[in-house]
Amino acid sequence: MAKVYCSAVIPAPAGTVWALVRDFNALPQWTPFVAESRIEHNRPADQIGCIRNFRLKDGGRIRERLLALSDYDMSCTYSILESPLGVENYVATLRLIPVTEGDHTFAEWSAEFDAAPAREDAIVASIGRTVFAAGLAALRQRFAAGR
Repeated sequence: MAKVYCSAVIPAPAGTVWALVRDFNALPQWTPFVAESRIEHNRPADQIGCIRNFRLKDGGRIRERLLALSDYDMSCTYSILESPLGVENYVATLRLIPVTEGDHTFAEWSAEFDAAPAREDAIVASIGRTVFAAGLAALRQRFAAGR
């Protein structure tokens, strides 16, 4: 099973960052790679089991199911149902932890999945760089501008 992990310190209080990222349909508001997103069947974006269907700026389409959402732990876990990535059994978690010194946020984004052995390293690198690291960098930049 392949694993990807990225982390970053966001220069804003964890509650402020969580208010943005807890919305399972808000990817276009904070990631640089999502063009549009919608929750299927008009379900609430914080309802466990809801499915977000989004289009990447490069034209790819991804469908993901919300598996867990915790305001207490400031974390959300989701699985990929359909994507052009070539992954199976994909489960990811985005979690925020307060950094009390400076009132910042430690953000970590991780995933585990299966992929064809010949492509696994390339997929891990791509998800780490173009999804997780890019998303966390966009969050850091967004909140750094507000300080």
